[in-house]
Amino acid sequence: MYYIAGLTSALPSSTQTIEGIAVFTTLRYFQFVISRMRAIAPLAEAEAGSIRTTPSSFIGKIITPLHGLSIYIPPITYILCVPFNRFVQPAWMQRMSLPNTYFKHESQRTHIAYLGNQWHAIGRREKPRVVQTGPYAVVRHPLYTSVLIQGLLFTLMSWSYVPLVALGITASAFAVKMPIETLWTNLIDKFGEQQCLEDTIHDPE
Repeated sequence: MYYIAGLTSALPSSTQTIEGIAVFTTLRYFQFVISRMRAIAPLAEAEAGSIRTTPSSFIGKIITPLHGLSIYIPPITYILCVPFNRFVQPAWMQRMSLPNTYFKHESQRTHIAYLGNQWHAIGRREKPRVVQTGPYAVVRHPLYTSVLIQGLLFTLMSWSYVPLVALGITASAFAVKMPIETLWTNLIDKFGEQQCLEDTIHDPE
Protein backbone atom coordinates (compact mmCIF):
# COMPACT_ATOMS: atom_id res chain seq x y z
CA MET A 1 0.00 0.00 0.00
CA TYR A 2 1.07 3.58 -0.61
CA TYR A 3 0.14 6.79 1.13
CA ILE A 4 -0.86 10.08 -0.44
CA ALA A 5 -1.41 13.05 1.90
CA GLY A 6 -1.74 10.61 4.80
CA LEU A 7 -4.43 8.55 3.06
CA THR A 8 -3.96 4.88 2.20
CA SER A 9 -3.94 4.31 -1.54
CA ALA A 10 -3.96 1.15 -3.62
CA LEU A 11 -2.27 2.95 -6.48
CA PRO A 12 1.13 1.62 -7.57
CA SER A 13 4.28 3.60 -6.97
CA SER A 14 5.32 6.25 -9.46
CA THR A 15 8.07 3.97 -10.80
CA GLN A 16 5.61 1.14 -11.39
CA THR A 17 3.18 3.55 -13.03
CA ILE A 18 5.85 4.78 -15.44
CA GLU A 19 6.91 1.22 -16.25
CA GLY A 20 3.27 0.27 -16.80
CA ILE A 21 2.76 3.18 -19.20
CA ALA A 22 5.95 2.20 -21.04
CA VAL A 23 4.78 -1.42 -21.36
CA PHE A 24 1.31 -0.38 -22.56
CA THR A 25 2.61 2.08 -25.16
CA THR A 26 5.15 -0.47 -26.42
CA LEU A 27 2.41 -3.08 -26.82
CA ARG A 28 0.27 -0.51 -28.61
CA TYR A 29 3.18 0.22 -30.94
CA PHE A 30 3.51 -3.47 -31.85
CA GLN A 31 -0.24 -3.73 -32.39
CA PHE A 32 -0.14 -0.70 -34.69
CA VAL A 33 2.83 -1.98 -36.72
CA ILE A 34 1.37 -5.48 -37.13
CA SER A 35 -2.05 -4.13 -38.15
CA ARG A 36 -0.46 -1.83 -40.73
CA MET A 37 1.62 -4.66 -42.22
CA ARG A 38 -1.42 -6.96 -42.36
CA ALA A 39 -3.38 -4.24 -44.13
CA ILE A 40 -0.72 -3.29 -46.66
CA ALA A 41 0.49 -6.80 -47.60
CA PRO A 42 -2.58 -7.94 -49.59
CA LEU A 43 -2.98 -4.49 -51.13
CA ALA A 44 0.63 -4.48 -52.33
CA GLU A 45 0.32 -7.97 -53.79
CA ALA A 46 -2.95 -7.15 -55.51
CA GLU A 47 -1.70 -3.96 -57.09
CA ALA A 48 1.99 -4.72 -57.76
CA GLY A 49 2.04 -8.52 -57.89
CA SER A 50 4.02 -11.11 -55.95
CA ILE A 51 7.68 -10.79 -55.01
CA ARG A 52 9.77 -11.94 -57.96
CA THR A 53 13.32 -11.13 -56.87
CA THR A 54 15.09 -11.34 -53.52
CA PRO A 55 18.78 -10.96 -52.62
CA SER A 56 20.86 -14.04 -53.39
CA SER A 57 24.03 -13.19 -51.44
CA PHE A 58 24.54 -14.30 -47.85
CA ILE A 59 24.66 -10.72 -46.59
CA GLY A 60 21.56 -9.84 -48.56
CA LYS A 61 19.68 -12.75 -47.02
CA ILE A 62 20.58 -12.10 -43.39
CA ILE A 63 20.61 -8.33 -43.29
CA THR A 64 16.83 -7.89 -42.94
CA PRO A 65 16.42 -10.53 -40.20
CA LEU A 66 19.47 -9.04 -38.48
CA HIS A 67 18.13 -5.50 -38.24
CA GLY A 68 14.68 -6.87 -37.44
CA LEU A 69 16.04 -8.76 -34.43
CA SER A 70 18.12 -5.81 -33.30
CA ILE A 71 15.05 -3.56 -33.42
CA TYR A 72 12.52 -5.85 -31.78
CA ILE A 73 14.44 -7.96 -29.25
CA PRO A 74 14.93 -5.11 -26.71
CA PRO A 75 11.26 -4.00 -26.56
CA ILE A 76 9.96 -7.59 -26.63
CA THR A 77 12.29 -8.50 -23.77
CA TYR A 78 11.09 -5.44 -21.89
CA ILE A 79 7.36 -6.16 -22.24
CA LEU A 80 7.88 -9.82 -21.31
CA CYS A 81 10.05 -9.24 -18.23
CA VAL A 82 8.68 -6.10 -16.59
CA PRO A 83 4.99 -7.12 -16.19
CA PHE A 84 5.99 -10.47 -14.68
CA ASN A 85 8.18 -8.64 -12.16
CA ARG A 86 5.30 -6.51 -10.82
CA PHE A 87 6.13 -3.69 -13.25
CA VAL A 88 9.63 -3.23 -11.92
CA GLN A 89 12.68 -3.83 -14.08
CA PRO A 90 14.46 -7.03 -13.05
CA ALA A 91 17.84 -6.71 -11.34
CA TRP A 92 19.74 -7.89 -14.43
CA MET A 93 18.00 -5.20 -16.49
CA GLN A 94 18.74 -2.51 -13.92
CA ARG A 95 22.43 -3.45 -13.98
CA MET A 96 22.47 -2.39 -17.62
CA SER A 97 20.73 0.93 -16.95
CA LEU A 98 22.33 4.11 -18.20
CA PRO A 99 23.92 6.26 -15.48
CA ASN A 100 21.38 8.65 -13.98
CA THR A 101 23.54 10.59 -11.54
CA TYR A 102 23.49 13.67 -13.75
CA PHE A 103 19.72 13.57 -14.23
CA LYS A 104 19.08 13.13 -10.52
CA HIS A 105 21.24 16.15 -9.87
CA GLU A 106 19.71 18.24 -12.63
CA SER A 107 16.16 17.40 -11.55
CA GLN A 108 16.81 19.36 -8.38
CA ARG A 109 18.10 22.45 -10.16
CA THR A 110 16.91 24.02 -13.37
CA HIS A 111 18.95 26.11 -15.77
CA ILE A 112 17.30 29.19 -14.27
CA ALA A 113 18.36 28.10 -10.78
CA TYR A 114 21.99 28.00 -11.92
CA LEU A 115 21.69 31.58 -13.12
CA GLY A 116 20.63 32.61 -9.62
CA ASN A 117 20.92 36.36 -9.10
CA GLN A 118 22.09 36.83 -12.68
CA TRP A 119 18.76 35.77 -14.15
CA HIS A 120 16.85 38.13 -16.44
CA ALA A 121 15.02 37.78 -19.74
CA ILE A 122 17.63 40.06 -21.33
CA GLY A 123 19.72 42.58 -19.49
CA ARG A 124 22.88 43.21 -17.47
CA ARG A 125 22.59 43.62 -13.73
CA GLU A 126 24.44 46.18 -11.63
CA LYS A 127 26.72 43.44 -10.30
CA PRO A 128 27.26 41.20 -13.31
CA ARG A 129 28.94 37.82 -13.09
CA VAL A 130 29.62 35.15 -15.70
CA VAL A 131 27.86 31.95 -14.63
CA GLN A 132 30.21 28.99 -15.15
CA THR A 133 28.59 26.25 -13.08
CA GLY A 134 26.28 23.39 -14.01
CA PRO A 135 25.36 23.28 -17.70
CA TYR A 136 26.81 26.78 -18.16
CA ALA A 137 30.27 25.28 -17.70
CA VAL A 138 29.77 23.40 -20.97
CA VAL A 139 27.31 25.42 -23.05
CA ARG A 140 27.03 29.21 -23.14
CA HIS A 141 23.25 29.16 -23.64
CA PRO A 142 21.88 25.84 -22.28
CA LEU A 143 18.45 27.34 -21.59
CA TYR A 144 18.03 28.36 -25.22
CA THR A 145 19.32 24.98 -26.36
CA SER A 146 16.73 23.16 -24.26
CA VAL A 147 13.97 25.46 -25.54
CA LEU A 148 14.87 24.67 -29.17
CA ILE A 149 15.01 20.93 -28.46
CA GLN A 150 11.64 21.09 -26.71
CA GLY A 151 10.18 22.92 -29.69
CA LEU A 152 11.45 20.26 -32.06
CA LEU A 153 10.13 17.45 -29.87
CA PHE A 154 6.76 19.19 -29.58
CA THR A 155 6.62 19.39 -33.37
CA LEU A 156 7.13 15.62 -33.58
CA MET A 157 4.72 14.96 -30.71
CA SER A 158 1.89 17.01 -32.19
CA TRP A 159 2.87 16.23 -35.81
CA SER A 160 1.95 19.74 -36.83
CA TYR A 161 3.56 22.59 -38.75
CA VAL A 162 2.45 25.13 -36.15
CA PRO A 163 5.16 24.34 -33.55
CA LEU A 164 7.69 24.18 -36.38
CA VAL A 165 6.81 27.72 -37.47
CA ALA A 166 7.03 28.88 -33.86
CA LEU A 167 10.39 27.12 -33.57
CA GLY A 168 11.69 29.05 -36.56
CA ILE A 169 10.60 32.35 -35.05
CA THR A 170 12.16 31.41 -31.70
CA ALA A 171 15.43 30.36 -33.32
CA SER A 172 15.57 33.63 -35.28
CA ALA A 173 14.97 35.63 -32.11
CA PHE A 174 17.70 33.70 -30.31
CA ALA A 175 20.07 34.37 -33.22
CA VAL A 176 19.61 38.10 -32.58
CA LYS A 177 19.51 37.89 -28.80
CA MET A 178 22.52 35.63 -28.15
CA PRO A 179 25.16 37.94 -29.70
CA ILE A 180 23.97 40.75 -27.42
CA GLU A 181 24.29 38.59 -24.32
CA THR A 182 27.59 37.14 -25.55
CA LEU A 183 29.03 40.64 -25.99
CA TRP A 184 28.18 41.47 -22.39
CA THR A 185 29.68 38.20 -21.19
CA ASN A 186 32.88 38.80 -23.14
CA LEU A 187 33.12 42.31 -21.69
CA ILE A 188 32.81 40.91 -18.18
CA ASP A 189 35.54 38.37 -18.95
CA LYS A 190 37.83 41.02 -20.43
CA PHE A 191 37.26 44.12 -18.30
CA GLY A 192 35.71 42.76 -15.12
CA GLU A 193 32.64 43.83 -13.22
CA GLN A 194 33.66 47.45 -12.65
CA GLN A 195 33.91 48.28 -16.34
CA CYS A 196 30.54 46.69 -16.99
CA LEU A 197 29.00 48.90 -14.34
CA GLU A 198 29.84 51.97 -16.39
CA ASP A 199 27.29 53.18 -18.88
CA THR A 200 29.91 53.88 -21.51
CA ILE A 201 29.49 50.39 -22.88
CA HIS A 202 26.53 50.22 -25.22
CA ASP A 203 24.64 47.42 -26.90
CA PRO A 204 25.68 46.48 -30.43
CA GLU A 205 23.70 48.21 -33.14
